This record gives sequence, C-alpha cells and structure tokens, in this order.
Amino acid sequence: MIDVIIAGGGPTGMMLAGELRLHGVHAPVLERDAEPTRQARALGLHVRSIEVLDQRGLLERFLAEGRRYPLGGNFAGIRKPLPERLDTAHSYILGIPQVTTERLLTEHALELGVEIRRRCELVGLSQDDDGVSAELADGTRLRSRYLIGCDGGRSTVRKLLGIGFAGEPATKEWLHGEMEVAVSPEKAAAVAAEAPKPVINFGPSPDTDGLYRFVVRTERVVEDRTVAPTLDEFAARLRVVVGTDLGVHSPRFLSRFSDATRLAERYRVGRVFLAGDSAHIHSPVGGQGLGLGIQDSFNLGWKLAAQLKGWAPEGLLDSYETERRPVAAAVLALTRAMGELMSAEPGPEAVRRLVAELMDFDDVNRYLVEKTTGIGIRYDFGAGHALLGRRLRDVGLKQGRLYERMHGGRGLLLDQTGRLSVAGWADRVDHVVDVSEELEVPAVLLRPDGYVAWAGEDQQDLLDHLPRWFGAAD
Repeated sequence: MIDVIIAGGGPTGMMLAGELRLHGVHAPVLERDAEPTRQARALGLHVRSIEVLDQRGLLERFLAEGRRYPLGGNFAGIRKPLPERLDTAHSYILGIPQVTTERLLTEHALELGVEIRRRCELVGLSQDDDGVSAELADGTRLRSRYLIGCDGGRSTVRKLLGIGFAGEPATKEWLHGEMEVAVSPEKAAAVAAEAPKPVINFGPSPDTDGLYRFVVRTERVVEDRTVAPTLDEFAARLRVVVGTDLGVHSPRFLSRFSDATRLAERYRVGRVFLAGDSAHIHSPVGGQGLGLGIQDSFNLGWKLAAQLKGWAPEGLLDSYETERRPVAAAVLALTRAMGELMSAEPGPEAVRRLVAELMDFDDVNRYLVEKTTGIGIRYDFGAGHALLGRRLRDVGLKQGRLYERMHGGRGLLLDQTGRLSVAGWADRVDHVVDVSEELEVPAVLLRPDGYVAWAGEDQQDLLDHLPRWFGAAD
C-alpha cells in the first residue's frame, strides 16, 4: 500500500511531496497533464514563503533564477516606506514566475526520490478505516493510507468528497499572457507609461527576452472561464484600453483569472485532505495565492509524516485545518479589501485616501506589511510567551544561522543555556546548543515548520510541552 497519494503536481503538490520524502514517506504525485504548465500565473513570492525555502535549504537556487525587489509598505498599490526593524532576515519580494517555482520544487522533489506520474487523472475515490482507494481515468486503481487533493480551484478531490466551496463568484476578470510585440521597445515603454492602471499592466517578461507580459482587465466576466482567451480577444481588448494592440503575436501562453473568492468548508474528510487552491481561491491582488499553498504543504507535511511514522500525538492531523483554514480566511478577507480599494468608484477612492493617511502611522504600516507578507501569522497555541505560536525568523548563531539547522524538516530545540535535554525525542527533535545575540529568551522549541512551540529555560516545563507536538518519548 502507498503511504500517501498526492493529486496534483503544481507547486503545492511538489512542496508537499518533498516534505514527506524528507521523512521517508512514499508519496507519488499524480498529475493529469503530460507536461508542466507554461502559464506563469503567479509572479513572485512574499517573505514568509522565502523563509520556508530557506528553512529547507532551497533558497539559493531560487535566488539564482529570480530577482529581489525592495520590500516596502505596499497595500493595494498604496506605497509607503518600509517599517524599521521588520522581523525577518529577508526583507524583499522575490520576483520569480510560477513556472520556475514549480520547476525548482519539482527538481527538489525528484532529488529526494519522489515519483511523478504524468497523464494520471484521478476520477474517483472511496475510503474506509484502513485507507483510500483512488480510481484513475485509465481504469487503474491505487490504494494508499492517505490522499491529498492539491488539484487546484476546480478540484476533483474536493468535489468527490462533497465539500462545500462557499464564497462569491467572479465579478471582475483579467486576461493574462506573454507574447511578442511588433513595435520597438521604446514605443512599448511609452504606451505602458501612459496605460491606465490598474486596468492594465505590461512590460518585458522578466525571464524571457523578446516577450512581453500583459495583465489587462476585461469588460465583463465570461460564463465559461475554463476556455482560454484567444490572441484576437487579447488584441481587441488592448485596442480598447490603450488604443493599440502593439502588433501582439506569437503568444507563449494566454489565460484568464478573476476575483472569485471561495473557501472550502472543511480541509479534511477522514483520510483525505485538501491543500492549496483546492481549499481556497481568491483575487490575485496582493500576490499571496502561491505562497498560501506552499505554506499549507509546509504545515501538513510533517504532521502527516508523524502520523505515518507512529509518533503523532492525538489531534496533530486535525491541527492542520484549525491552523491553516483561519489563515486562508484572513487572506481572502484581505484580498477582498484590496480589491475594493483599487476600484475607481468615489466611495472606495475615499476609503483609499483614508487608508493611505493611516499607513503613515508606523503601527498601521507594519501591521499591513506583516499581514501581506505572511510573517504576522500566529497560531493559537494557548497562553504563554509572546513568541508562542509565531514563526521565528532566521537568527544568527555563533556557529552559522538558525535556518541552516532546519533543512531536514525535524523539530529543533535552540538551547542557549546548555542545560536542557530532549532525551527521548532525539529521533524527531534536534538539540542545538548555541548562542544568538538576536534571541532574548534562553531557549526555544521549534516545530518542523519553524513555529515556536515553547520558550523558557525550565527542563520540566520543556518536558511538559514536548509531547503536545512530538508525541510520547521513546
């Protein structure tokens, strides 16, 4: 029997597959498409996703293919200076197309031994107390202990489970594409400078010479959004919005997206889970969708591995939904707010001016930056130290830095006292005795996803907290 079947080979699925393989879990990825997509739906990664990559030793390969942009107070296009002393070692946005992100995560998964099965479409599933039976379009049947639906906003897994997807249908739609133009770069730049924003944004593709990337608002929402736009449709819309179609031709991809906003009513039914867009969709305003899915996988992977390895404490798998669903709900609310603020109507414009004034207050600016970048997330671990439930930034140590010690996906006790012990949990928690000038607390216990599970210096207090996240001692 397979340990875990992952339905969907996008960034969420590949991140999850890699996380599971770090713990020796057999988790093949089933992908309907024969080849990776060429559509760069997302164009970058926010701070928390950058930290996630750093925690697993992947950041350098992403930096080599992306571009760092200064991080500033930027909420719905309202730009303010970056707050001082932001709580991260990575105060930038990484510009990198989704196709590149997916490729790099796929390469990482393959290096770890993940099996990727293309042209495999899941069409049916059933489950019992022992496992999940998956039926593929070619009639093949597979059996696994768990199954994860990472199969996008139109998720087959979600529909087969009968999980509600409550929210609002699309009210706005955009065309998105990369293509060549028949005018000079100077002419294209001049048209772009005068183009009405946020109705349209375009410029040279950051990863392919000679191509231009366009995002343009449509006049109406089409009924069947599964139908890709045509080049003629794209050109006609450009003529309406900027007065010229720039001679667009030879598209690399054409797609459409909308502000449809929906959240799965549940993230789990028995042995089947949802992650990424299968659990939540929202407007691309703010650029949080891709990172939200990657962080779902980062949260679920170690918990599912713990269950399969037999040391997961009671309720650990359920904590995936209780932690991640509120985060998704908050992102959906945030993108709704940003979408309203970007409207040209008098009411939203008045609110936008007020928000711009409020962002001159450092606390407001900082709050919005932390919210949009994901570093402000705090899970409810109950009462305790101010760090409890928050992720810990990459702090410098006398011997290197913290995130270098987290590549294996295990828990970690950072002990500045040298007096503590994780005896009994050494097979799942690393004990690092080192000192950081950036950390004021004597010691912190981190979950494999980097969130603080305990802080203090008392050994008995530590022993009381270890079982909550790491099960019983050996």
